[in-house]
Amino acid sequence: MADPKGFLNTGRELPNRRPVDVRIQDWKEVYQHQEFSHLQKQAGRCMDCGIPFCHQGCPLGNLIPEWNDLIWRGEKPEAIDRLHATNNFPEFTGRLCPAPCETACVVAINDEAVTIKQVELRTIEEAFLEKRVVPLIPDRLSGKTVAVIGSGPAGLAAAQQLTRAGHTVAVYERADKIGGLLRYGIPEFKMEKAVVDRRLYQMEQEGTRFRTGVTVGKDILGSALRSRYDAVVVAIGATNWRELSIPGRDAKGVYQAMEYLPWGNKQALGELDAEPEINADGKNVVILGGGDTGADCLGTAIRQGAKSVTQLEIQPRPAAERPSEQPWPTYPMIYRVSSAHEEAGERLYSVSTQEFVQDSAGNLTGVKLIETALVNGKFQEVSGSEKIIPADLVFLALGFSGPEKSDLLNQLEVELDQRSNIVRDDNYATSADGVFVCGDAGRGQSLIVWAIAEGRSAASAVDRYLTGNTQLPFPIEPTARPMMV
Repeated sequence: MADPKGFLNTGRELPNRRPVDVRIQDWKEVYQHQEFSHLQKQAGRCMDCGIPFCHQGCPLGNLIPEWNDLIWRGEKPEAIDRLHATNNFPEFTGRLCPAPCETACVVAINDEAVTIKQVELRTIEEAFLEKRVVPLIPDRLSGKTVAVIGSGPAGLAAAQQLTRAGHTVAVYERADKIGGLLRYGIPEFKMEKAVVDRRLYQMEQEGTRFRTGVTVGKDILGSALRSRYDAVVVAIGATNWRELSIPGRDAKGVYQAMEYLPWGNKQALGELDAEPEINADGKNVVILGGGDTGADCLGTAIRQGAKSVTQLEIQPRPAAERPSEQPWPTYPMIYRVSSAHEEAGERLYSVSTQEFVQDSAGNLTGVKLIETALVNGKFQEVSGSEKIIPADLVFLALGFSGPEKSDLLNQLEVELDQRSNIVRDDNYATSADGVFVCGDAGRGQSLIVWAIAEGRSAASAVDRYLTGNTQLPFPIEPTARPMMV
């Protein structure tokens, strides 16, 4: 293990966030630098448990006690090797994952968990700094070709694994740049896009080919892709956003979160010649949905100069401590404060949206709310609690319900389940021969760690399909579920 008394003598410590009044003036990441010696002490809190439940909490099966010990000892090259053994993109998960590994940490039974996520992030950042992240070019090519549709974390993980196995892989992306939600959904203040670009450079050097601005199903038919390639991996995500069909939904100023967030990222990167089409500057903003996407809208609106921001959630405010019905090591639904929540805005709980109020010209002017009470598992409206709050912009951050319905799915001849996800077997194979699916498109909306884990597993299945065997790891089966309630 690392420091035998580390978990007793050292308290949990994370890097400080930059002062609010400073960071809202730019789009840079919010965390300040942490001395490596301080990180080593945090890694030393790891107990190297006889049964490391953090492994169970992590879909990737990250070898957490091993690289915690190596970081504590200062053996950084060995640490990044162990981290990369299970995770293609720790710089993504170290920034974006909600860290179910930490809620499953044994130290967290009666103390604060080891800062696993931060150790992971710093391990990969040290590796990039010391130029230890190099292309892993296959010794020989298999002669087999694979098309990956979608360039989010699942598609990129599958593509990198298959490229390293010696196959010729092309990633198709309908947007102008590679990255999927990593590029267009995650705000710059959570992950700067240079982080994505440097990993894409490694993949290009390894041999992965990227085809941007290509909508499979329109620019090239799914059937043509099946004919051209020996296998196809569908990693298009679950981008079919949930709607809210209430009076006034057609008001000018009501948008889906994913209609808004890309404009913020383009503005942050200086990619616009004019003001963004959807701009919160000087406006009263209301966000429906209390999850991460809602917080992303919040931080973006603040940086654009919103007059006010209110985030609504139909659920009651979660408890500050782990509820008894969500025991360790499950992932508890507790009250969390993201960096965006520190910066500005109001959070309203136990409210339901009844109407988007608009003027005679159809412009949004407010949101009509009513308080709710959770009774026997159902939400009931509280009579007489109606009120209208001012709103010039509303962003719907209500989650997603499977992949978009498009000609592509028909062309590929894949089946959908009752939840509109693409049906696959235990080997990530769909009902169409040679077509595989991974990530949210088959699993439903989930975490980035599940996307990467599924991408790696699907790559193993595709490699076996193409060659009869594989040396690629198969981390999880499609039916695996997280320790979450």
